[in-house]
Amino acid sequence: MELQTAKKRDLGKMRMPLGVLVLTLMAASLGWAQSNIPVVEAHAVMATDAMHADSMVKLAVLAQVAAGYHINDHMPSLDYLIPTKFEVEPSGQFTVKSVVYPKGTLKKFPFSDVPLSVYEGKVVVGMVLQAGKTMPAGTYTLKAKFAYQACNDHACLGPTSVPVALTIKVVPHNVPLKAVETDVFQRIKFE
Repeated sequence: MELQTAKKRDLGKMRMPLGVLVLTLMAASLGWAQSNIPVVEAHAVMATDAMHADSMVKLAVLAQVAAGYHINDHMPSLDYLIPTKFEVEPSGQFTVKSVVYPKGTLKKFPFSDVPLSVYEGKVVVGMVLQAGKTMPAGTYTLKAKFAYQACNDHACLGPTSVPVALTIKVVPHNVPLKAVETDVFQRIKFE
């Protein structure tokens, strides 16, 4: 009888650390899953339904920052802050002529003595892209990324990026182009 009681007691002592280990692993995996949820989603649109070889086209990247978060301006208020950047992988067919970022909003946070220039909600970044002189008609895809560091009022996540695919249709010069997404492009101040 004493032996059975001792075995039950030992088994109970082993269950406690095992239970703590299981709970710790569950909490860690839940935290990992939450940290992998993207804070920013982004996609690109063109100002016209296609483009011609040896011409320029305006593009816009529409990024949505999750509620409760902000990302730093492209030109952050303080040197040590990570800027928001839109970058396109180099391509033999297209050249990036310019990238236009919106002006950030100055906002005061508990962790900073000075207001910081940030983006919240919808962020629209413009780009002018030049097509090569002798490009054949077809559909091309450029790889790009929207890089940022997201923060809330209390802490910052690590710098990261979201991939953005730029799908560009090139048509012969005799095919007319149609304007699309005009409401988006009216908000961008191309120079």
